Amino acid sequence: MVGKSVVTLDGLSTNQILDLLHKAEYIDSHRKEIAHTCDGRVLATLFYEPSTRTRLSFETAMLRLGGKVIGFAGAQLASVTKGESIADTLKTVSNYVDVVAIRHPKEGAALVASRAASVPVINAGDGGHMHPTQTLADLATLQSRFGRVNNLTVGLCGDLTFGRTVHSLINALVRYEGIKFIFISPEELKIPDYVTDMLREKGIPFQEVIRLEDVMPELDLLYMTRVQKERFFNEEDYVRLKDFYVLTPEKMELAKPDMLVLHPLPRVNEISVEIDDDPRAAYFKQAQFAVYVRMALILTLLGLA
Repeated sequence: MVGKSVVTLDGLSTNQILDLLHKAEYIDSHRKEIAHTCDGRVLATLFYEPSTRTRLSFETAMLRLGGKVIGFAGAQLASVTKGESIADTLKTVSNYVDVVAIRHPKEGAALVASRAASVPVINAGDGGHMHPTQTLADLATLQSRFGRVNNLTVGLCGDLTFGRTVHSLINALVRYEGIKFIFISPEELKIPDYVTDMLREKGIPFQEVIRLEDVMPELDLLYMTRVQKERFFNEEDYVRLKDFYVLTPEKMELAKPDMLVLHPLPRVNEISVEIDDDPRAAYFKQAQFAVYVRMALILTLLGLA
């Protein structure tokens, strides 16, 4: 993986993913030992659309490794406003840094960036396509809680059409045995056909439902997502669907005692704040793991671990 870009997790073997999860576990308990491993190295965070957690998580990861960070948070702050292409930006920025994290609203932008750059590029989310480092954080949280990432019934709820975190997680989990998916969404936000076609080809069981309550007792993992206003073309559709699902204590009573609740954040209304104190809620721990897996990935791509 040294010197490679990570646009999706497809290019990584199951063993390489497991190695990253183990490195993240090590980092969690050996922060002093790795505090200066990236001294003299620079990360560029090129975020063409708004982000709080992902951008700050990448920056925290590099700073905790002893490196430096440059970049921008918003296309209005970049030369794209002057008409500069992504490829030209990456060819230029490659002269300044050792690794790049890019987020862009258009699908495929991270692939274009990786082909133009002469340093490793990490996809920090491209449109509704993929979000590989969020998926690594999801897998790390599963590994920490269950001691495994196989033999799980996984419920994905909310915006399954545009949710890049959902698409990335599905792509990763299909590698493992004993996975069953339950897709919970209104018809307007259902999982794309290309995903269900892929699952059928691989013989992986799934079902599509509208009511969350109907499937809660079956789930080992409930992955909640927000309805993303920025992906809608009109306000009326967003307002109609934004509160379609709200996870409440009453719904949690239907769940297994050890069911895990994850959410890539930010949360809007889809998880009641009363759930935060439930021991099954792990979305803030998930955000913590995101820093560790990004640290592990940066070290690996730079050949430092």
